[in-house]
Amino acid sequence: MAAAGTAAGSAGPEPMPSYAQLVQRGWGSALAAARGCADCGWGLARRGLAEHAHLAPPELLLLALCALGWTALRSAATSRLFRPLAKRCRLQPRDAAKMPESAWKFLFYLGAWSYSTYLLFGTDYPFFHDPPSVFYGWKTGMAVPRDIAVAYLLQGSFYGHSIYATLYLDAWRKDSVVMLIHHVVTLVLIISSYAFRYHKVGILVLFLHDISDVQLEFTKLNVYFKSRGGSHHRLHSLAADLGCLSFSLSWFWFRLYWFPLKVLYATSYCSLRSVPDIPFYFFFNALLLLLTLMNLYWFLYIVAFAAKVLTGQVRELKDVREYDTAEALSPKPSKAEKPLRNGLVKDKRF
Repeated sequence: MAAAGTAAGSAGPEPMPSYAQLVQRGWGSALAAARGCADCGWGLARRGLAEHAHLAPPELLLLALCALGWTALRSAATSRLFRPLAKRCRLQPRDAAKMPESAWKFLFYLGAWSYSTYLLFGTDYPFFHDPPSVFYGWKTGMAVPRDIAVAYLLQGSFYGHSIYATLYLDAWRKDSVVMLIHHVVTLVLIISSYAFRYHKVGILVLFLHDISDVQLEFTKLNVYFKSRGGSHHRLHSLAADLGCLSFSLSWFWFRLYWFPLKVLYATSYCSLRSVPDIPFYFFFNALLLLLTLMNLYWFLYIVAFAAKVLTGQVRELKDVREYDTAEALSPKPSKAEKPLRNGLVKDKRF
């Protein structure tokens, strides 16, 4: 199997397929795999876990400790950096309440995406230009390179923190339930792909997704900062407009074009060519397909916002996932202003 992968790699990168080829070849491979699986079921799943999953308890403990570390770091950064910055810049109360969340996510995703970019373009890893190579030479329990293991630890622990943050720290939005499902699916994918040594494709998945979060939080920060100190700042307004345009384009290009044609094509079709009996084929492809459906769901928000702008219903940038003030505020406003949870008056404690 490794020889077949090496031979395929020596012929040069395989051209990226079309959507039609993805559906035809991916669906055909999945059907063939289903027909050829004579003993599929819980028994095969248990044997697969015992034979192919390699995840030591100390690794899980380190992941949990790092997740707690992210939560503590966010608490410290919010109280000592983000909130004082919002006060110093004299942001409007509602913007000051939402700024720490965006600042925290912007800094993490910028660092995470920069590191993924380095791995894919600053090293000898060919995964981006040759996605099928992620399965060349795959072996059960193969060593995970240290630079990739670091990325997995940082990302896995952050998504563990993000599940807690979505429930108790972040603003509650119209898509928060979907966001929670997304974080759970992502965490399961990170842990299981590490255990089954599918870490090569995992780095590609992270790279293709994190860039959109960088641009989203950058745009929101500029929206918060464009009206501060009692005046309007045109530079932040221009940066927000450009960020919104860049975010919309990159969402489609990275998550709805490159992600299915590079990642889903490799996992659904190319994986079986390199490793015919690859373990947990349906499990991983089902989760990646679910991730694609969530990307489509959020793209509908982008399209809805663009439609409102074009029809004149919206004149200023805003997060259409957030509840309107009229929807969110209680008939009896509280006497003291508290941090806002997406329009809902809610005291947040870390």
